[in-house]
Amino acid sequence: MDSCDRRIRAYKNGKTMEECKSIAESLIPQFKENIKNNQKILWSEIMDVVDHDELIYKLSLKYLRRDGYDIGNYKIPEVKAFISQN
Repeated sequence: MDSCDRRIRAYKNGKTMEECKSIAESLIPQFKENIKNNQKILWSEIMDVVDHDELIYKLSLKYLRRDGYDIGNYKIPEVKAFISQN
């Protein structure tokens, strides 16, 4: 997978910010399926899937949070579905 770099105006390999967003958005269904099957996905697993591209990694976490997933924190580095406490 090509990577994107936030430090420069033109991203690595000529990718635009919109292309990076599109890549991150296209990975969300795969992450959701993994969460559905395993109840969670580790941040390190997401990092492996995005081939250690920090921008796509951060966008993926942002989109998972937007879609209602608990993205955890530095003490609990995993993404899981919210559990309703009714």
